[in-house]
Amino acid sequence: MPWDEAISLTLMSDADGTPTPEQVIEDVPEHASVYQYEWRGAWVVAAHGSFDMHTVGPLADALKAAVGRHPKVVLDASGVTFADSTLLNLLILTHHAGTLRVVSPSRQVRRLCELTGVDTILEVRRTVDDAADS
Repeated sequence: MPWDEAISLTLMSDADGTPTPEQVIEDVPEHASVYQYEWRGAWVVAAHGSFDMHTVGPLADALKAAVGRHPKVVLDASGVTFADSTLLNLLILTHHAGTLRVVSPSRQVRRLCELTGVDTILEVRRTVDDAADS
């Protein structure tokens, strides 16, 4: 599946195009933000907040651009407060597209990776310095 299709942010709907009740979002997800910078030859993308199919777009764009331009990409996941399979899919796609190291994943992200076995695939480091130097 192409990268763009894999991170497509589409809602399922009834035949008339109306979102089904279980797909209507009642609460706006917690704000998500992405910061980027160069550190010791690596490109660092720092993610903060909640990442699901409605908020992952800027992070997906940042990681896609980073793996296309930089030999080493570091995702600082210490500030991620919520993650679902959308983020998990993005991590796997990024890992396959280039060199990705995940730094200090939050407890929620660590648990998601452990439950799915992704923790055995991703390179996880304790600090941005460790990731940049490895």
